[in-house]
This record gives sequence, C-alpha cells and structure tokens, in this order.
Amino acid sequence: MLLVIDVGNTNITYGVYSGKKLLTTFRMTTKNLRTSDEYGIDIAELIEHNSLKMSDVSDVIISSVVPKVMYSLTSSIVKYFGITPIIVGPGIKTGIKVVTENPKQIGADRIVDCAGAYYKYGGPALVLDFGTATTYDLLREDGAFAAGVTAPGIRTSARALWEDAAKLPEIEIIKPNTILAQETISSMQAGLVYGQIGQTEYIVEHMKKESGYIDAKVIATGGMGRIIAEATDCIDIYDADLTLEGLRVIFEKQK
Repeated sequence: MLLVIDVGNTNITYGVYSGKKLLTTFRMTTKNLRTSDEYGIDIAELIEHNSLKMSDVSDVIISSVVPKVMYSLTSSIVKYFGITPIIVGPGIKTGIKVVTENPKQIGADRIVDCAGAYYKYGGPALVLDFGTATTYDLLREDGAFAAGVTAPGIRTSARALWEDAAKLPEIEIIKPNTILAQETISSMQAGLVYGQIGQTEYIVEHMKKESGYIDAKVIATGGMGRIIAEATDCIDIYDADLTLEGLRVIFEKQK
C-alpha cells in the first residue's frame, strides 16, 4: 500500500492507496507540533483504526508547505514504517512543467493539485484550492503550469475579522440563505461566503479570457471548496481528494 501525506498550513491530510484505489483518508492538525514518536504512534493508530495494517504500507510520499514539521514527520516514517519517504520538491518527476518566470516559487502543494487534475481530467484546466489560501492555477492543454493567482482563504479572512475587530465574534462559516443579512453573524457569513463566490467567478472569468482557454475545465478542491462549488456554475468539478490523487500520480512517475 502507498501512504500519501499532504502537509498544509492548517491540516495534515493522509491517504492510503492500494494501486489506484483510495482506501481511506484521515487528518490531524498541523499547528500541534509533535515529536517523531507522537507522529508515528498517531499515524499507526489511525491506519489500524481504519481496518488496515501498518505493515502493509510499502511506500510513502509527502508534499509539504510547512518546513518546521518535516524533520519529525519524516523521522517518524523512517522509525515506525522502516521507509524513507519521497519528498515532493526539486528533482522529483511530477509530469507538470512550470513555465512561469520563477518556477521555484511555485509551492509543492500547487504542483501536486495540478498533477492530480491534469492526469485525471486533462487540460486545459483551472485548478482551484480553497485552503488557508485560495489558489487559482492555470494548466495549458499540454499540462504545463502557466499562471497562478493567490488570495486569502475564507478561514484566513474570517480569522482576520474576529481577531482584529474587537466586537465581531468567532462564527461558523456557512452560506446563509440570503445575502440580505439583518444581524451580525449572518452579515459576516454573507460577506465571507458570497464574497468568496464573487471573487471566484471574477477570477475564473478573467483567467479564461486573458489566457484564451475559454472552455477550460474548472476543478476545485480544499476544505471550503464544496461550499463554493455548490453555489456557483463557474466550477465544473469538486474533487475533495484531488491533492491525494496528485501525490499518487507523482509517486507512480518516480518508477
């Protein structure tokens, strides 16, 4: 079995594959720093809890945008699984050629998303990830990464509201029934969610127009992506496991 690990700013997401079949997924928070033993025990327990055997894991691949967790995390894989994990980075075959001005500035998470999108759905495509940041990435028909837009994620914007405005409360991020809010909580929800919908529609429209890829597929992923995908026609596909699929694709290319 293959264990794929996506280290994001908010969560670490794990997936276990048997061939091309995703058997299970689980998550832990990124901000709770752990020792290698804590990572190893937690991962092992989560795998066993999902009715799988830790001993059946033969390979591990990791993509990370949080360098400070990598030493403990990779050490846990070596110690508890006896495997040296593949780390997505320079020198790794991804199948995605980056043709921007400075390819090294493109995060591993974005390349992984694009690999998942291109090899599952083809190109041209716009790949949207609604995470700590909201990213919009343009893939050409040949799978090349041509351009990207980065904006604050919904939760990041929400946190700025309730941390920097003394009288605004911490709220659940959901789409209210109407944009015509009449009290504080629904007014914040409307601003955050409808604002993200409007941003998404505008950026997608103009990325298509300026690139000439008017018929590009729009593929979304990320924790808040489902809310947005259900509220706009500009997103064609929502795929919650796109990043994990990208890691599986990249692992296969190392062979």
